[in-house]
Amino acid sequence: MDVQQLIKEQVTGNPVALYMKGTPKAPMCGFSAMAVQILQACNLPLFFSVNVLEDQAIRDGVKEFANWPTIPQLYIRGEFVGGSDIMREMYQSGELKTMLEGIAAPD
Repeated sequence: MDVQQLIKEQVTGNPVALYMKGTPKAPMCGFSAMAVQILQACNLPLFFSVNVLEDQAIRDGVKEFANWPTIPQLYIRGEFVGGSDIMREMYQSGELKTMLEGIAAPD
């Protein structure tokens, strides 16, 4: 499977997908840490995440997939939302919490 197809399956197969540096429990950059904190503040303690540091093909591919040059990248219900700055603005306005309504943490 090529990397674009894999990314498409990950973002459409999970209600929330975060491509980040590190893991939610151990973020490897401040922007990824902020993205995790924002999702947790929206009452979403668990979500699908991909550590782009473990796979260079995904790290490069996700930038191409969304035509967005930076990591982290957040997808909700298959749609690209943005990076940590956009997440912060949407959190502050309440828009992000609204987008996440009805999404339960996975078991």
